[in-house]
Amino acid sequence: MNYIDGFVIPVPDGKKDAYRDMAKRAAEVFIDHGALRVVECWGDDVPHGKVTDFYRAVAAEESDGLIFSWIVWPSKALRNSASPKVMADPRLQPTDDMPFDMKRMIFGGFEVLLDSGEKA
Repeated sequence: MNYIDGFVIPVPDGKKDAYRDMAKRAAEVFIDHGALRVVECWGDDVPHGKVTDFYRAVAAEESDGLIFSWIVWPSKALRNSASPKVMADPRLQPTDDMPFDMKRMIFGGFEVLLDSGEKA
């Protein structure tokens, strides 16, 4: 069964294109290390909640957009063995011009509970 790494990341609105460019490079690294798919989404209809919401979860500022992202791995075992290699890959090392604050990113690994598959 597939395994999913999920992320929510606040990105300043003016850095959307820079984030997209960085995400393309990062996706290549994950794929090269065995990931099946990388999906990056820019928040378009994300409501502010009364008790909790995506914005609060990542301490988003008013000028931030939200990224909702996931990486599909063939298994947790492959993800676990690939993770140290991904983090050590020189193509993925943080730079001074990162388009987001890594301290405000939330992430986690998830077992697939239900997958209805892709529809044509």
